Formats: sequence, C-alpha cells, structure tokens
Amino acid sequence: MDQAVAAFLSAWTHDPKGVRPGLVRFIQAVSGLAGAGIELVSRPGVTHSLRVAHPSRVQRPLFALADVVEDPDGRWLSICFYANAVTDPEERGNLVPGGLLGEDGYCFDYEEPDQAFIDYIGARLTEAASKMGPGG
Repeated sequence: MDQAVAAFLSAWTHDPKGVRPGLVRFIQAVSGLAGAGIELVSRPGVTHSLRVAHPSRVQRPLFALADVVEDPDGRWLSICFYANAVTDPEERGNLVPGGLLGEDGYCFDYEEPDQAFIDYIGARLTEAASKMGPGG
C-alpha cells in the first residue's frame, strides 16, 4: 500500500458513520488488481481522493476514484467510475454528467456500513478493471 494512503488510514481514527472499513475493503480490492495503484490527493476540509490508476490506461488516467468526503457529521465515501465502464443493474449509483475528469461517471455514495453495498461496489470495480486497456 502507498505510504500516503497508509498514513491517511492510520490518522483516520474518528469514524462516527462507520465507513472506514468499507474504504479499507475497496483499497484491498484495488491491491488485488495486478499493476493497479492508488494516489492520494487531499483537499483538507473538503475531500481526500484516492485515485485508482493502471499503467495500461493511456487515454484515461483513472478507472476508479474514491472520495472521502469531509462532513460535520462524519466522513462518507463517494466511489466513482466512468459511466461507460460499469453497469448499475440495481440503480444504486448516481449518474453524474462530467463528474469524472470531465466525463460522465457513476458515483456510489457509501454513508453507513452496508456489506451488500460494498460488495456491489466491489463488483463495479471488477467490471471497470476488466475494461482496462489502452483506450480504457
């Protein structure tokens, strides 16, 4: 795991919404994808973005993005994928026009512990990873 990501997780000790374990599972899933890496981009007080990239992605630098959103009631997660890289058969995500580096994206807001939802997001990650290639 990237040192900055590990330091961020270590420093995250207050988790009133209980979403940190979901982020850890997401990071573990990314770690299981050969060649994939995570870059942490923090905007303190707003979000901490974990940008998931793969060296085979030429035209699109990312294939997933997990934002840890700062909120007075506790952090929550917004995990996004390019709209044409995933499906949403249960309609649990939000289509966000131009929401992922200027392209349409599906974002899944994880605001409370929900194992089934984290599994659903994991399936979207696997789906997006399966479409990795030069054009992405």
